[in-house]
Amino acid sequence: MESIFVGIDVSKHSFTACGLDSTANKLFSFSASMDNRGLSKLLSALNPYPKDAILIAMESSGLYHIPLFASLSARNFKTLLLNPLLISNYAKLSLRKTKTDKKDAFTIASFLLNYHKPLYKGLRSHPSQQLKELTREREYISSQIAKLKNDIEKLLAVTFPELPQHINPFSKSILNLLCSYPSSHAIKNCPIETINSFLNPTKGRKPLISAQKIVSLAKNSIAPQNKAKEFILSQKISTLIFFSKKLNEIDTIIYELAQRLIADELKILTSVKGIGKVTAIQFLAEIGSISYFESPKKLIAFMGIDPTVYESGQFKGKSKLSKRGNKHLRRIIWLIAHKVVRFNSVFKKYFQKRLSQGLPFKKAIFAVAHKLVRVLYALLTKRVLFNPTHCL
Repeated sequence: MESIFVGIDVSKHSFTACGLDSTANKLFSFSASMDNRGLSKLLSALNPYPKDAILIAMESSGLYHIPLFASLSARNFKTLLLNPLLISNYAKLSLRKTKTDKKDAFTIASFLLNYHKPLYKGLRSHPSQQLKELTREREYISSQIAKLKNDIEKLLAVTFPELPQHINPFSKSILNLLCSYPSSHAIKNCPIETINSFLNPTKGRKPLISAQKIVSLAKNSIAPQNKAKEFILSQKISTLIFFSKKLNEIDTIIYELAQRLIADELKILTSVKGIGKVTAIQFLAEIGSISYFESPKKLIAFMGIDPTVYESGQFKGKSKLSKRGNKHLRRIIWLIAHKVVRFNSVFKKYFQKRLSQGLPFKKAIFAVAHKLVRVLYALLTKRVLFNPTHCL
């Protein structure tokens, strides 16, 4: 039974720890550096107490909490990550406006003392933490690729506007050609043999356009010569090629790790037509385990897609999403909802029903997202594959 409650306030180079017993008596309070010496100081403070009696909590603070959290978890200490919003709201219960690291650590410890029973049910060892880190890195790489493609399209509209009308400029061979010859002016003076060497790679598909056609388009182009934009285009294409290679590498690692950690759950999610492997892995990596959530409502709140309504007297505000949850998971469920209304007859029918009831497009999509979360929660809890007839 937990009887020692430790709150830790983490910053970039240090942390502050405060320990309370079950009667709220302060056992220790100190600051330490975020290194091995600081960890040793914390372990010395915890050493007098049985490990199974200690419960530790810290706020999720970007990346800074990860080394300390991982070190304590590796030593089998029961350690919780708390949403900073919970601590902020709890701190508001005090009328005092004092804010220091020691005060914050005490607030976390006090919150843990008062709410440890419901919190303990959500204690997360999270064996897929590495998977979550990888999927978030993939999300970043994908966003950079999308931005680069958008920039490249704008630059091509100036340097060679005719080319995208006849061929996808993002095929590997065309990108390599444009990286070396980033404008119609550069291409029209390029030998046919050189262009053919780009269009006929030893590996991969050949583009559905000839070297002669590209040269003809270049010679008849209305694009003005712009050396600055040619240089920028070449640089952006090089960066795009680099990021595309990194995306393939990280996908390989993610799939291998997912097969070891969440193979069964992945099979369950992808049994829903419209949910692909990538978004299924991202979804599972972000939630950690369905057992962390007592109900679909808890999962919906964790995503931040639960509605909020402000009412006061005769005034009734509009219903909005809380957006207080996991922004990565919110983005993923939005993408999945878009896919299932296109490819899954059950959710497509539900989406059309909500539209016919007068919901605008975006609200109808989030209505689908709510239904989808309830379905996924049931599937993962019961560990069964999706059956469309059960949702009718």
